[in-house]
Amino acid sequence: MEDEQSFSDICGGRLALQRRCYSPSCLEFCLSCPRITLRSLTAVTCTVWLAAYGLFTLCENSMILSAAIFITLLGLLGYLHFVKIDHETLLIIDSLGIQMTSSYASGKESTTFIEMGEVKDVVINEAIYMQKVIYYLCILLKDPVEPHGISQVVPLFQ
Repeated sequence: MEDEQSFSDICGGRLALQRRCYSPSCLEFCLSCPRITLRSLTAVTCTVWLAAYGLFTLCENSMILSAAIFITLLGLLGYLHFVKIDHETLLIIDSLGIQMTSSYASGKESTTFIEMGEVKDVVINEAIYMQKVIYYLCILLKDPVEPHGISQVVPLFQ
């Protein structure tokens, strides 16, 4: 069974949440955001290169243009590989644990598995971002030393 709903993020961007039920004890949630658009990529590239060309006309040093090209390429690669997440998946298996997978725009995937025995609770946490209060889902992990304590708060769907 598959179910899809649309939401918006804190900046107003569109998000799609898919819920897949493989069995009564196995659920998967997949949160997807739109891919990077050619329009935004072109706008950023043109802005950097026009600023570099303006500096070039003032200084008449061709190193500025070369540096602008390298900064644009490195910045784009860094953004696609470390920042821009295409979709995040949360796989919950009742008796086994929780697997969180983040897929970046560059194709890189990051997977984290939390055993069900380590999970103390699942809570909705709140934070203040600019002038808004935002709510996000978190997993509280048990502290191995103190049985009633919390060792870590793990946010889901970054």
